[in-house]
Amino acid sequence: MEPAHRPEKPTEPPPSPERQQALLTLLADEDAAVSDAIRERLLAGGATTMAWLSRHRAHPDAEIRRRVRALLLQDGRSRADVEFLNFCNRQAEHFDLEDACWMLARTRNPDAPVEAYRAQLDGWAEQARPAVELAADGVGVAAALSHVLFVEHGFRGNTEDYYDPLNSYLDAVMDRRRGIPITLCALYQFTARRLGLPVTGIGMPGHFLCRYQTVHEELFLDPFHGGVVVSRAEARRRLSHFSLDDLDSHLQPLSARRCLQRMISNLQVIHRERKDTEDSLRLERYLMLLSR
Repeated sequence: MEPAHRPEKPTEPPPSPERQQALLTLLADEDAAVSDAIRERLLAGGATTMAWLSRHRAHPDAEIRRRVRALLLQDGRSRADVEFLNFCNRQAEHFDLEDACWMLARTRNPDAPVEAYRAQLDGWAEQARPAVELAADGVGVAAALSHVLFVEHGFRGNTEDYYDPLNSYLDAVMDRRRGIPITLCALYQFTARRLGLPVTGIGMPGHFLCRYQTVHEELFLDPFHGGVVVSRAEARRRLSHFSLDDLDSHLQPLSARRCLQRMISNLQVIHRERKDTEDSLRLERYLMLLSR
């Protein structure tokens, strides 16, 4: 399958101020046929049109302001969708999962300040570093990082609204301090990586854990429940409920591709159940590329 490349439209000079105001007025027209036609025309205008349109985010007319922001959001999501489709199309089994999570986040929130979020992860890692370096063993290392994320910053599993789609987008998880097992494991893993810690994601059926492993010790951690340590015996006991032949094979790290695939699959199921057809189909396209 070829990349979903969308060629850039030729650059055109922005319309005159008078023409801009006329287009904005028509965009807010009460006649849906008129406003829809202008919206499609503006969306087809390319980067130059979006650039001048973005200067009207704070337009004094509330209805114009609302429609301008909705149009910019639609355009931003469309561009992020194409970028992510191309990413999914060209990746092998291993890539930077954090980069992929930020690209996925931008398909919902194209204005997400990714560098600010990365800096926040940097800060949490540095906050944990002194205690991590003083820890005598893996249990101490895990406890130090868990204390920063789950006690000091209040991250926890969203048991109140587990199927909220926002639980699957890293920017929303960081903003709300709530997530599902796979995104909280990703958060833990990305922070641990900044400290050089050997933490990987373990995709058990029905749940997701992190594994901290060195040549001397192995720990399973459950970020959904505050980073509690789970023994291999306990993890195997949980797996026994699924009537699997080889329990230990399900306690091996997942590749970045399979982690991303599982994140998107979770989201796709949620939107399908909610009958959000557009989002469901968008996520299905990502899965088709990642499933090859």
